[in-house]
Order: sequence, then C-alpha cells, then structure tokens
Amino acid sequence: MKVTRLPFDWRTLGVSALLLSLLVPAHAQLFGGDDEARRAIINLRERVEVNHNRLDADIKALTEEIVPLRRGVLDLSGQLDSLRSELAILRGQNEQLTRELAVQRELLQSMEQRLRPLEPRRVSLDGIEFSARAEEVQAFELAMNAIRASDFSGAARLFQTLTTQFPHSGYVPTALYWQGNAFYAAREYQQAIASYQRMIQAAPRHPRAPEAQLAIANCHLELRDAAAMRKALQQLVEQYPESEAAATARDRLARIR
Repeated sequence: MKVTRLPFDWRTLGVSALLLSLLVPAHAQLFGGDDEARRAIINLRERVEVNHNRLDADIKALTEEIVPLRRGVLDLSGQLDSLRSELAILRGQNEQLTRELAVQRELLQSMEQRLRPLEPRRVSLDGIEFSARAEEVQAFELAMNAIRASDFSGAARLFQTLTTQFPHSGYVPTALYWQGNAFYAAREYQQAIASYQRMIQAAPRHPRAPEAQLAIANCHLELRDAAAMRKALQQLVEQYPESEAAATARDRLARIR
C-alpha cells in the first residue's frame, strides 16, 4: 500500500503553536476561577438562606400577632351581632310601646271628651258667678223651660228636685225664687211664700232677695191678709232700703195708711 504524504506547511505549524500557547493559559484561568465562583454561589446561597430564615421568623412572629387580633376581631364581630340583635329587639319593643302609647292617648282623649261636659264650668246668673256641673245646669234649664211653657206645677217640682239633689249649688237661691214664682202663678200662695222665705234665708244678699220679699207681700195680698202684707212691706223697706222693690213697698204703705 502506498502512503500519500501531505505537503508540510510550516506556516500552518506556527499558527497551531500560537493557538496552543494561547489556549493553555485560558484553560488554566478557567479552571482556576471555578473555586471563586463556587464560593460566590455558596455565599449567595447562605445569604438567601439567612434571608429566608429571617422571613420565616418574621412571618411566624406576624402570625403570632395576627392570631390574637383575629380572635379579637371575631369577638368584636360576635358582640356586634349580639348588639344588632338587642337593637332589633329594642326597636320592636319601642314600636310596640309607641303603638300602645298611641292607643292610650286615644283612650285618654276619648275620656277627656266624655268627662269634659261633666267638669264644673263657670256660670253667671243674676249677677253672681259660680261653678256648676253639667247636671246642675241641665236641671235648672229643664225647670226654666217648664216655666216658659207655662207648666207651673211641673216647674215647681223640677226646681224642688234641683234644690234637693244639689243643695249646695249656686243655682239654689235663683231656683227657690223661681219656684216661688211658679207656685204664685199656680195660685198656690202658701207654698210660694215658703219658697220665697227659704230663698231669703239661704241668700239674704242675693240680688233677687228684695223681689222675693215683695212677692211675699203680694202673696198675702192674694190671701187677703192685709196685716201680713203690711208687715212684709215694712220688712222689705227695713232690710233693703236702697232697692227698687223697697221704693215700691213705700208707695204701697203710703196708700194703705
């Protein structure tokens, strides 16, 4: 077998030698710097590990702080729910009380309306003011209506009822006076005299007392009792000298002398 030899080129050998001389230091530098890289990586890992441990510790500490706070929040949430429930109950009770109060207010207003007519009220009669209940006013008006209707006997009975049922009423003096007038109109003169006398005894300073005394004299005139009539007129002049009835009594006394 014949071996073919390639032509030898010294220039190629020189280039190869040059490359080899350059690669040897580079290779040595590469393998020599590998330890430093390892140490750098180890240091980096150690720092990462330290930071990781520190982060774990911080997370653990934070967790330990959060757990009580979470429990506190849960407790507050439970208390808030309880307060809301109590508030709802109180609102319901308040609404119930409001409704009951409205009902009671209506009942009170209704009672006031019913009782108002029964409450005493101020009355002015014959120049005298006094307090009278509704039933007193009604009794007096009923008797006066009988007078106006010329039901004298009925009026006399009604005035008697008033003075019996309400003996301390401010209507009593006037009622006795008009009862005497009713008896006079019914020609029941003795009963009329009794009513007038009761009126004068009950209220001697009443504005109608002089008229009642003059009416007594008129009753005696109707009974044809001149002596009793003269005595009644004289009493009128003595007891009520400044009244118009006394002036009338003086004229009559002057005529019968």
